[in-house]
Amino acid sequence: MKKKRRFGRRVFCVLIVLFMGVIWQSDLLSQEPAEVRSLRKQEILQTDDNYREYYFGLLTEDEKKIYREMLSGIQERQDEFYLTSSNERLISKVYHALLKDHPELFWVHNREEVYTTAYKGTDYCRFSPGYTYTDQEIQEIMAFMEHALEEVKEQITQDMSAYDKVKTVYTYLIDHAEYEASEDDQNIAGIFWKKKAVCAGYARAVQYLLEQLGVPCIYVEGNARDSDEGHAWNIVEINGEQYYVDATNGDQPAFLEGGAVSLEEHKTTIYDYLCPFPQEYEQLYTASDEFPVPECTATDLNFYVLNQACFDTYDEQQIYDFCCMRLENGAAVVRFKFTSQEAFDEACQQWIQEGYVQKVAEYYLKMYGLSTVEYHYGILDNLKTIYFMF
Repeated sequence: MKKKRRFGRRVFCVLIVLFMGVIWQSDLLSQEPAEVRSLRKQEILQTDDNYREYYFGLLTEDEKKIYREMLSGIQERQDEFYLTSSNERLISKVYHALLKDHPELFWVHNREEVYTTAYKGTDYCRFSPGYTYTDQEIQEIMAFMEHALEEVKEQITQDMSAYDKVKTVYTYLIDHAEYEASEDDQNIAGIFWKKKAVCAGYARAVQYLLEQLGVPCIYVEGNARDSDEGHAWNIVEINGEQYYVDATNGDQPAFLEGGAVSLEEHKTTIYDYLCPFPQEYEQLYTASDEFPVPECTATDLNFYVLNQACFDTYDEQQIYDFCCMRLENGAAVVRFKFTSQEAFDEACQQWIQEGYVQKVAEYYLKMYGLSTVEYHYGILDNLKTIYFMF
């Protein structure tokens, strides 16, 4: 009987502690600002009609709630607003996911750290995103964005495939922007407003345009292999398959020999980074481990595969016939790639080092009835590609 009485007292004490805990928690909630209590009652929207929100889908339910609260405050351009969490690590993770999902939020500081004001003993905070542009500048930049989108849409036809849309956006951005560091180079304002940006600006612009065209596209950050040098690119979904797209590298024709890169007639889009072979691309860049990204394995939409310009082995006559065919079709740029390093090295040795390209130049002269022609070559070693430009 004594044991039973002692057991009964323990249960009674535990019940008192639990009851006091409920009262304490209830008291804390009642002291929360009305805005916070209202936020806690809001349901979490699971989708956004305009954006894929890939990174949102990787978050927990608690993180998704903060994501929606943060998105709403930033869209309304509030200088400071409440979040229903004071966990800085969670808030930082959500903030990064949000910026990766929403390239249109160009007015937000693209910074690593977040700024919050927490209150001791509470589970909420005030969040300060910080904005880069004035309201007038925001309206001006948005007008440039809309203009660019309309220009792209004018090039889109009803029968265009998703790949054609991706290629159109890729080419448009390369034609309308320059790779150059600036105050706006990390967001789409640099591309559409100032016409110059670095990789982050290009990748966010690709994402913005493709999402508006209904092509699933995500923004990816990472580093060059075996280096701390940062880079940004995209992964697009076409016919259920994932492909890399890197418009930044498509806009850097510095691989041309001599001074050819400065010649207006030799300004060309580098399609090597439009759906490149995954294994080749991954030898160049590694995605950040902050969030997992979709795996890319398909090769069927590689530019060279689609244009029968990809060769598994080296054959001199085959390459010569291919070059002549491209010239007959009016091409001023002849490009081809190899899947093996051995074939690529052999082609470089004969066509570049030993001057076999002269044979193609002679064919060009004969075809157009010319006495002289200036030509240049370019090599992308890491992608095993050779370019001839006439």
